[in-house]
Amino acid sequence: MYVDKIEDLLSPQTVLSMSGLEFMQGILRGEIPAAPIARTLGYELHDVSEGRVVFRGTPEFKAMNPIGSVHGGWYGTLLDSAMACSIQTTLAPGQAYTTLEYKVNLVRGIPIGTEIECVGDTVHSGRSTAVATGEIRGVEDGKLYASGSTTCLVMTPKG
Repeated sequence: MYVDKIEDLLSPQTVLSMSGLEFMQGILRGEIPAAPIARTLGYELHDVSEGRVVFRGTPEFKAMNPIGSVHGGWYGTLLDSAMACSIQTTLAPGQAYTTLEYKVNLVRGIPIGTEIECVGDTVHSGRSTAVATGEIRGVEDGKLYASGSTTCLVMTPKG
């Protein structure tokens, strides 16, 4: 299930009323709509646990750059999603986060039509910052296609 229009997004109050793990598990179960960017780029949530998120997807022709390979932005967006969502699973009700910075290392090109798995793992989740790492690997061949790291700001919005 995906959000089709902005009016279908959950309110900030609803999101903040649950833990980040509860929120991500709700997406996995189909009770909470997934982010529209996931449908646009062809990936979906595959597994969730505290401090870990797994997305699976397959880059399609529309993800290619003019030189015929998967655009680096596809890798970056997928890694940003997995790493940041892994951090979200560590947050208590009332906490929010935003990406401060992320770094992506492309190791090799992903052939169009290759199913990949992108894993985000939280390394540290503190009162004001959190750090996570991520990898994109082929589901069938296990090859490493990209890795990354992120730092996120952890906040407690005032109601």
